[in-house]
Amino acid sequence: MSKLPDPIRSGLQRGWKVLGGPHGTAPQTIACDVAIIGSGAGAGITAELLTRAGLSVVIVEEGPLRSSSDFRQRESEAYPQLYQESAGRKTEDKAISILQGRCVGGSTTVNWTSSFRTPPATLAYWEQYFGLKDYNEQALEPYFEQAERRLNVSSWQVPPNENNELLRSGAVKLGIPVESIRRNVQGCWNLGSCGMGCPTNAKQSMLVTTIPAALDKGATLLVQTRAEKLDLASGKVQALRCVGVQLNGAVTADAVRTTITARHFVLSGGAINSPAVLMRSGVPDPHGRLGQRTFLHPVVMTAAVMEQRVEGWAGAPQSLYSDHYLRTQPIDGPMGFKIEAPPLHPLILATSMPGSGQPQADLLNQFPHTHVLLALLRDGFHDQARGGHVKLRGDGSAVLDYPLTDYVMDGARRAMLAMTEIQFAAGAKQVLPVHERGQLYTSWAQAREAIGQLPMKPLLTRVVSAHVMGGCGLAADERMGVVRPDGVHWQLENLSVHDGSLFPTSVGANPQLSVYGVVNRLAQGLVQRLTGQAEAQALA
Repeated sequence: MSKLPDPIRSGLQRGWKVLGGPHGTAPQTIACDVAIIGSGAGAGITAELLTRAGLSVVIVEEGPLRSSSDFRQRESEAYPQLYQESAGRKTEDKAISILQGRCVGGSTTVNWTSSFRTPPATLAYWEQYFGLKDYNEQALEPYFEQAERRLNVSSWQVPPNENNELLRSGAVKLGIPVESIRRNVQGCWNLGSCGMGCPTNAKQSMLVTTIPAALDKGATLLVQTRAEKLDLASGKVQALRCVGVQLNGAVTADAVRTTITARHFVLSGGAINSPAVLMRSGVPDPHGRLGQRTFLHPVVMTAAVMEQRVEGWAGAPQSLYSDHYLRTQPIDGPMGFKIEAPPLHPLILATSMPGSGQPQADLLNQFPHTHVLLALLRDGFHDQARGGHVKLRGDGSAVLDYPLTDYVMDGARRAMLAMTEIQFAAGAKQVLPVHERGQLYTSWAQAREAIGQLPMKPLLTRVVSAHVMGGCGLAADERMGVVRPDGVHWQLENLSVHDGSLFPTSVGANPQLSVYGVVNRLAQGLVQRLTGQAEAQALA
């Protein structure tokens, strides 16, 4: 793989304008048409559309620029370099571990490629409770189609790996429907290391698609550069103040500080980070919505020991799923959940499993035979699942306060029961609910009784998340959200938000394609307003 072409290094050799970190010192001042904070899903789509329209764009990314030549499928390298807080970001009470990208391409560089359109039930809820009448299947259809075509979102034709196939075999025996996951890949080698950056450039992340397209059109990319705050006056953003950071995020005494002026500013830093920028800037928040209703799809897991080798590290990480438990109750009823199989790698598995010492070592000795299922809990649709709220620490960094209510934990228990039953149906010898007081159970009857008695409390129940949404929610009424339906901030006319923080609830599915589709629409509207064009050129 080391001999494969590296499109990032080729672009740098062609003269891309990349500054910051090892790429040269950023200037003290920059002027442009549009400044974009972030380089992930929303930023990439926006940058490509704006530069194709002839607008000058500056992209500001806190993380480093890494590429296929750097992606060596090693957890010890990937997590510190590519993730927020070295893949150790947690909620304020430490009860939920959060995986978010922190590199060029954002979370699209390290996600597992699962691609779902926003479910119709979610869109209907947004229309009913947030007045988003133009956010329906028909209105969004062309924007999803364009994004899918641009990023090669398509059915995965390769047979599932054993980790995913066990989900299907167990569910089918119980009469539970299982469906295939579409993936945004092209020429995938089926390696299984998507979460550490794609070493073959098959994953159609922003790193290898829209960001290079924008750079080819003349955009400037600042890396290892943190967006600290926006300067405000007269109902508008006047400038963006940035500071250069070390690879670990530290700011040194001699750090370079850059001020960017622009006609328009686009915030695409991701949920948690985008609200934090606005908070540090003292942005008007007359209705107390900023940073509120931040959602996680809280994830709980069960781990099984199988007779055969599973080798969950090999093959496409996610290729099958079941929405059965999202469809068996009303969207605002008992908490529903989506079941998937995650990829298994030693470090991320060890830090997710309960226990310590010899008992955990015994469990990890079974690693090649280990099968794991996860449940994404659909938060945001019930009064007891309002999500969390973003806060600022004393140093101005962001932290999420997310209460795991009894309602959420009831969903967690039901999810553990459902997954455990599926794993025993698939032939598991033993199943462990990922809970500090869980044990390896040898039968469905034994596990069902034990899980029913587990204290479902924070820190005892292992909860993780890789889907952060909300905090700058869309709404047709400024009393209900932070931004208008066109993505523009309610109180600041030249500030837009284009990322997953827009969502007024969780999506109820892996959210990357929801960001692509929604932001594609918003960015085309922004192009029209900034250029005066009657119709923006479609993403293609």
